[in-house]
Amino acid sequence: MGRVINTDSTGKQRNQLMRTAAELLRRLSQQQDIDDNAKDMLAAMVFCFRGIDEGIEQSAQAWEKRDYWMKADELRQRWFWAGGMADDLKALLVAEEWDRLPAVLAKLLPRFNEFKITKFTRSEEVWAGSYARLLREQAR
Repeated sequence: MGRVINTDSTGKQRNQLMRTAAELLRRLSQQQDIDDNAKDMLAAMVFCFRGIDEGIEQSAQAWEKRDYWMKADELRQRWFWAGGMADDLKALLVAEEWDRLPAVLAKLLPRFNEFKITKFTRSEEVWAGSYARLLREQAR
């Protein structure tokens, strides 16, 4: 029997979530005002960053099982910002503090330097309804 290769690894998921967030960031930079579509995009970014944060812990634990403690710590340090940014964006969205939005998005820009968005590949279906989903989650 051959090796089992996981084609849907946390690293691959992380890259897909980062690409989605990069596209959302680019689209948000083109928005003139905060409408329902912008709120959905911001909420989708919250979910992207949460997914990244959850995947980091899974990857770090896999490294630790192999006794690669330093590699696990480096991974956690490199991606520590994702969980905090998800919380910041969620707080901003729930409180509707739109005046804080430019500063929060400016903090994100350096994280996406490696992504060059020449063509949008994500459709509106990716973020449609995300704001309502976030508010429902908050109500629980």
